[in-house]
Amino acid sequence: MENRRSFLKKGALAGAAVMAGAATLEGCRQTGHVVPKPGGPAYAGSIGASKLIVPKAAGLPITGTFLDEISHDIPHQNWGEAEWDRDFAYMKAIGITDVIDIRCGHRKFITYPSPHLLKTGCYMPSVDLIDMFCRLAEKYGMKFWFGLYDSGVPYPDGAVADMENNKYVIEEAWERYGSKYKSFAGWYLSKEFSKKKDGMIDAYRALGKQCKEISGGLPTFISPWINGKKAVSAFGSKLTKDNGTTVSDHERDWNEIFDGIHDYVDACAFQDGHVDYDELDTFLTINKSLADKYGIESWTNAESFDRDMPIKFFPIKFDKLRLKLEAAKRCGYNKAITFEFSHFMSPQSAYLQAGHLYDRYREYFGI
Repeated sequence: MENRRSFLKKGALAGAAVMAGAATLEGCRQTGHVVPKPGGPAYAGSIGASKLIVPKAAGLPITGTFLDEISHDIPHQNWGEAEWDRDFAYMKAIGITDVIDIRCGHRKFITYPSPHLLKTGCYMPSVDLIDMFCRLAEKYGMKFWFGLYDSGVPYPDGAVADMENNKYVIEEAWERYGSKYKSFAGWYLSKEFSKKKDGMIDAYRALGKQCKEISGGLPTFISPWINGKKAVSAFGSKLTKDNGTTVSDHERDWNEIFDGIHDYVDACAFQDGHVDYDELDTFLTINKSLADKYGIESWTNAESFDRDMPIKFFPIKFDKLRLKLEAAKRCGYNKAITFEFSHFMSPQSAYLQAGHLYDRYREYFGI
């Protein structure tokens, strides 16, 4: 029979072994430069890769992500440059080539010290995030897209506010970053819509035109939402509504919108989370048909957060993300981006589930 001392000694050794293994895995996560292969000795802290019973890599891989540093409905992670550097390495490891600042400012919070926006009463940021994102994009060989300022004012009044403020913001962004960094690759027209509203077509046209003219024709894109059954307020308790858009109404509205903006908008990435999974093929097909008609590239914004949970918002269940990426590939889409990697897919996210989603994604795509 073991005496108490030998039992405690063995227990301590076993605990040390577990902690050493955990430290090794955490080291892999924290360095951001060494990413273990699925099934390898240090992969995700598990015995081996999952035994998938669905075809691998049948979906469209995610090659772009928003960078959400000015949000109104998800918490900030308070990262500094070291954490962002690691995150860019994690992104690079799974094939992300494009990073998109979702907006350079929202209401009074801004991502860079804009002389114009500071004069309007916006708060001084502690660091220049746009400069940091441009530098990290260059370090990791990525393209950076600059998101315009959103006044937070509802349209039609918001159209005037957005055009007036962004007239200066676009000039500042190009002078400070676009003319300086090779990574500066395009523009994101950040105002999100689901249907035609007064002033929106004029605003998209004016802002897209100015972006392209000042930058020598760099591309622009938008990421609207579909007014489906899951298009409910982020601040309410409901998960669905009864009066989502009809297919014909959606098609009519976006035919008119694309007709008005196609000269100055190069790509459109509809958010895919507002309709149910068995509705995706219908809406994806309509959206691509309309985009093809007007010479606009079809991307999909494969949301990596879950809209089906009573708590908003957690990382999405992997199978839901897989279904959406498979639908996009089936419907012939050009590119998949996500909102957004750092909160909902990153191994260093504040959400533990995000790192697991990263691991499941890598297993599925064999990365």
